[in-house]
Amino acid sequence: MHGLVNRALQLFLCDSFGGATWHDIAQKSGVAQQLGPDGFEAMQMYDDALTDAVINAATERLRRPRDCLLEDLGTYLVSHERGEPIRRLLRFGGVSFTDFLYSLDDLQGRGHLAVPELALPELTIDEQGPGQFTLTCRGCPGVGHVLVGILRALADDYGALAVLEHRGGDSGKGCTSAPGAEVIAIEVHDPAFHAGRRFDLAAEAR
Repeated sequence: MHGLVNRALQLFLCDSFGGATWHDIAQKSGVAQQLGPDGFEAMQMYDDALTDAVINAATERLRRPRDCLLEDLGTYLVSHERGEPIRRLLRFGGVSFTDFLYSLDDLQGRGHLAVPELALPELTIDEQGPGQFTLTCRGCPGVGHVLVGILRALADDYGALAVLEHRGGDSGKGCTSAPGAEVIAIEVHDPAFHAGRRFDLAAEAR
């Protein structure tokens, strides 16, 4: 697993639940023993088993279901100030939430332009009817729940009223998913339900 993913997971746990909680999770998962007090480095590669150990330790320590924790991670990645680069990368996908959904087919390619070593899921968006979409994720098992959190946060960011449902491996009507693929059903009831967050093509100077 790329260190960017692991570092984001570590920061999410620290920012959301406190440094003491992260310390407990790092001890329980073996991160503290293997990597030291600073935890993950953003540009290193790590065994997937270590990432799973962190998630398992977090669900046990926080007494939260794995799926809910991963969805909260996805929301954090877009809504927290630390995630502004990710938000900007995603918001370049379109001027509305619906436009953004149509751009998801190209997200893997755009991500590789930014970080070539980062393994991103292959995404396929299918329109099922007016305002109804099915997103199929392949290649990164378990990422579907993170995507649900990201999409919910982005719908709010755009000002859209949308309902999302993780359907596991069920491809749904009209969707051609491979066995084991994760499927997310998306219903956009109103793409301009409220005023979204400000977004400028040019980043503000600091």
